[in-house]
Amino acid sequence: MSENEQKAMQLIAEAEKKLSSSKSFLGSLFGGSSKVEEAVDCYLRAANLFKMAKKWPQAGQAFCSAAQLHLKAGVRHDAATNFVDASNCYKKSDPNEAVSCLLKAIEIYTDMGRFTVAAKQHQNIAELYETECVDLARAMQHYEQAADYFRGEESTSSANKCMLKLAQYAAQLEHYDKAIQIYEQIAKSSLDNSLLKYSAKEYMFRAALCHLCVDVLNAQHALDKYCGLYPAFADTRECKLVKELIEHLEEQNIDAFTEAVKTYDSISRLDQWYTTILVRIKKQINDNPDLR
Repeated sequence: MSENEQKAMQLIAEAEKKLSSSKSFLGSLFGGSSKVEEAVDCYLRAANLFKMAKKWPQAGQAFCSAAQLHLKAGVRHDAATNFVDASNCYKKSDPNEAVSCLLKAIEIYTDMGRFTVAAKQHQNIAELYETECVDLARAMQHYEQAADYFRGEESTSSANKCMLKLAQYAAQLEHYDKAIQIYEQIAKSSLDNSLLKYSAKEYMFRAALCHLCVDVLNAQHALDKYCGLYPAFADTRECKLVKELIEHLEEQNIDAFTEAVKTYDSISRLDQWYTTILVRIKKQINDNPDLR
């Protein structure tokens, strides 16, 4: 056991002793609340020593103990901060416990009307569900909640970032209608902003590919609609690729489909999301002998 860990355990014992003495009749007469404050201080010092010793579960537990005492004393902002600190420790050892601590912090922040901070914590939970716990459906729920809070606080850019993550995972989980709705909505709002106008083509491209996963005719109609909304889209490599893919799907020409994707990829690298969606579209050529 390291020196820091030993010191931390002594501080935990000290905190517990102070708490039990504050609960006694004489203790409550003579400064019970100051004993609680001293106990909080012991827990926080212990948590930091546990962190130094890389004892993450113990550090998380010590921060949680401090948070509970702050809550009882009505010091809600400090309690929320302690829960977030606890979550950062648990991230390294127990992601589900990290989520649980963040949910407690969110409850306090929303109660205090701190919606931007609550939104950021929902984002952190979503990221944990993306990487550590790997539950994309839950990640989507938290991105949606984060976007909702950001929008309420007029943080449109942050809300859109969360909605784009939501669309990405919706498409991965084959909820294409939801993905299309989000991509189209963000593309339209991007067109109203001269700085964001250029990014509209990416969202239209993604939406068109989601349409192709469902129905070739719908994808053609969508493409016409996007070109009407944003005439410059018609000249983009993205629009030209979708038109080619529609043609090859209708002709059942798997080699030409593959070649078109390969040519596009040689100039603009396609990431994992695009690759997954394009493989699903290509599969239709084998699965549907007649798409017309």
